[in-house]
Amino acid sequence: MSVSPEELNKLRKEIDQIDSELVNLLARRAKVTTKVGQYKSQAGLPIYIPEREAELITKRRSEAEQQNVSPVLVEDLLRRIMRESYQTQHTDYLCTNCDIKKIVVIGGAGALGRIFVDMFKRSGYPVEILEKDDWPNADQLFDGAGLVLVAVPIKLTESTISRLKALPKDCILADITSTKEKPLAAMMQAHKGPVVGLHPMFGPDVSSLVKQVVVVCHGRNTSSYAWLLEQIRIWGAILQEVDAKEHDDAMVFIQVMRHFCSFVFGSHLASANPDLQRLVSLSSPIYRLELSMVGRLFAQDPALYADIIFDNKDSLLRLTEFSEKFTQALNMVEKGNKGEFIKQFFKVGAWFGDYSKQCLVNSKKLLLKADDDRS
Repeated sequence: MSVSPEELNKLRKEIDQIDSELVNLLARRAKVTTKVGQYKSQAGLPIYIPEREAELITKRRSEAEQQNVSPVLVEDLLRRIMRESYQTQHTDYLCTNCDIKKIVVIGGAGALGRIFVDMFKRSGYPVEILEKDDWPNADQLFDGAGLVLVAVPIKLTESTISRLKALPKDCILADITSTKEKPLAAMMQAHKGPVVGLHPMFGPDVSSLVKQVVVVCHGRNTSSYAWLLEQIRIWGAILQEVDAKEHDDAMVFIQVMRHFCSFVFGSHLASANPDLQRLVSLSSPIYRLELSMVGRLFAQDPALYADIIFDNKDSLLRLTEFSEKFTQALNMVEKGNKGEFIKQFFKVGAWFGDYSKQCLVNSKKLLLKADDDRS
């Protein structure tokens, strides 16, 4: 079947019309989701409700199959649309404890501190910020505070906590440091009232807290800060509760090793000095994505990553073990021992189990997005 240029232009105009209708539908949807956000704010519902999202996707996939439309396509579109709709709902939030007369964020002008200042203000709490030049007025700032949140760099956290000797008895003392054992112990010693350790597993570039993980390490008087945890849930975050030691042990693998490997890989690239743009142009989506994760590290604050890597007590041990494993693997290559490589490959694959298959599925979704972004 041949199509004339006139017929092609007609079909293109039809596509343009359909695309315009899609834009109009998205605008209508955004107005509705804004109203949903207003209701959630008034009712104190979390901005992210997993069950509702899963139900919506299941229904739309079923409808897609009935109309011979790819359910994968529909799910991809819906997830992107829902991600945008969460932003239309990211305005105001229900205040879970109206008795709190003041929240003080130490380091509230910093990158991560600003996020929490903003979220508390969106929830209707009076917020004060304490920076290094404000310490002469600290007693006045702390007077009447219901929550003091320490949001300073890791290297300053314990010394900052040690200065908090005159907090109100019922004031909650919390921190958002990426290590937990030492800061939590320091808070327990400095303050006799409620204490909780928090670790937001995200950086300052997040647009909202929807689906972001916040680790909770309980300290003292858990019932006193239940409102704070509920407030974070309402913001859309997912809370994971662990003890401080378990947290720090896990962060060696989640943060320290990952960031250190990216640092070494980036350092080696800089030393070898290949044509970076040529590497990018020759890379398929998966390799561009991996290279992007390395490059992303070097666009951020080096002091932050130095603190994460150097201040975990198990960093040197685990990195030394990794170095030994790397040397062993290098020896296999040096000796041309492909059989041993394949044997270990299967062994590691068995340890990952079904999770590796899930990773394959999830990574395909990421790669489709990465491929779409290529110009």
